[in-house]
Amino acid sequence: MTAAVTVRAAREADVELIYSLIVALAEYERAPEQVVGTPELLRQWLFGDAPAAEALIGEVDGVAAGFALFHGTFSTWECRPGLWLEDLFVLPEFRRFGVGARLLGNVARLAVERGYTRLTWTALDWNEMALSFYRKIGATVLDEWTNHRLSGATLEAVAAGADV
Repeated sequence: MTAAVTVRAAREADVELIYSLIVALAEYERAPEQVVGTPELLRQWLFGDAPAAEALIGEVDGVAAGFALFHGTFSTWECRPGLWLEDLFVLPEFRRFGVGARLLGNVARLAVERGYTRLTWTALDWNEMALSFYRKIGATVLDEWTNHRLSGATLEAVAAGADV
């Protein structure tokens, strides 16, 4: 018997579910202590007055199996928007059902429908299952780019030095 995989837009009632999937993702990525956000913050930024991101829920036979969380970007060279896939995660017991492919496909479809030029994401260098999947679908690895981040006290220090 084949499992029915469906993807739907997340609803405000899914906040606790999404948060639990974020925690499960952090555990999988060996960094559960780095989850410092709360369901309340998630609700505000996904469903509040000025949403900063969107999410999709993947289900297998009606049971939540994973999620994709994404937000907008902009390409100055193409002068068009794109999407940044912040997280794509499928619970271990639902892997190999095609949930990840369906989630990624639906995010890609949204980008195309909106007239966006690209869909971009990162993956951990040790996550061979994900890296293999991305190679299989033809994703381009951007080896020449190095990710950078400012956060916490460093972000505040750089902001404090900005000209106002």
